[in-house]
Amino acid sequence: MRALVVDAPRAAAVREVPDPVAGPGELLVEVERAGICGTDVELWSGEMAYIQQGVTRFPLRLGHEWVGRVLAAGSSEDGDWAGRRVTGDTMIGCGRCAACTAGRHHVCPDREEVGIRGDRPGALAERLVLPTRVAHRIPEHVGLTAAALVEPGGNALRAVHGAAVGPGSRLLVLGSGTIGLLVALFALAGGAEVHVAGVDATTLALARDLGAHATHRVEELAAGPQDRFDAVVDATNDAGAPALALRLVRPAGRVVLIGLSSAPSPIDTRDAVLQDVTLVGVLSASPALEATIAAYASGAVVPDAVVGELIALEEVPLRFSGRRGPGAGRGPKIHIDPRRRPRS
Repeated sequence: MRALVVDAPRAAAVREVPDPVAGPGELLVEVERAGICGTDVELWSGEMAYIQQGVTRFPLRLGHEWVGRVLAAGSSEDGDWAGRRVTGDTMIGCGRCAACTAGRHHVCPDREEVGIRGDRPGALAERLVLPTRVAHRIPEHVGLTAAALVEPGGNALRAVHGAAVGPGSRLLVLGSGTIGLLVALFALAGGAEVHVAGVDATTLALARDLGAHATHRVEELAAGPQDRFDAVVDATNDAGAPALALRLVRPAGRVVLIGLSSAPSPIDTRDAVLQDVTLVGVLSASPALEATIAAYASGAVVPDAVVGELIALEEVPLRFSGRRGPGAGRGPKIHIDPRRRPRS
């Protein structure tokens, strides 16, 4: 089968690789749609911390945002999965440690992360295998675009839960990329007043079209008054954003950190302590996958507009290097159909 293989930093190509086979307790899935995100770009470039830590090694098979259809089950008791449309949890815990037995497998110290950590191949391929225990069914009426946004949507929903906002709350989302826009959508569905700040005029305009009450340039907020929002979500890769979030949140408010920068983010903890601010870190979508699927299925959240381009596997390396196709839309997310052949 065809799969994207990253052989070394900034060296990726589509190759023929052996067809995967589902073992006991596993499902073989045909990938119908997959997404690429900042984590994939960092792995491709070799800058991801996991590579420095030795828990991820080249060659890599990327892709952790996906949807597909089950072709076969490796165990007879899983036969009812055949033909089902599914997505899967990125985090695969050992199932034995204290974190896993407490239902927090996404922080298992020995976890695999599909297409990211360990040796489990990702979804930038025609097919993949995953444990049945981490599979989640997708209702047939949910479109492929939304279904492939379940993983980033789960992260965004957890960020909104961490911000504890609802009707009457004023939320600022720092960052107008995929996660920032999805955070805005989930917060709007919960009734919050949502402000989005960023540096890209195109995605800020998209945020307004999606219902954001106001948008801001980051530099304007940084130069303006402090203590303006009940909660702030940092969905950027800017090392200075957490400190700005602390400046802009009201006393006794909440700051949610879901973005990651390539360098440490300096903050003065006195700014949190003396204002009684709650800091919340979000690592994974795992605890919110089912709720995200339900939100998409009900129509409470319609995420499709965050996707700006649908491409073939062979076009992925150019997207990693920052190039987009001439027909790309405003959405920051790029989706891949592994069954598609590149345009001539």
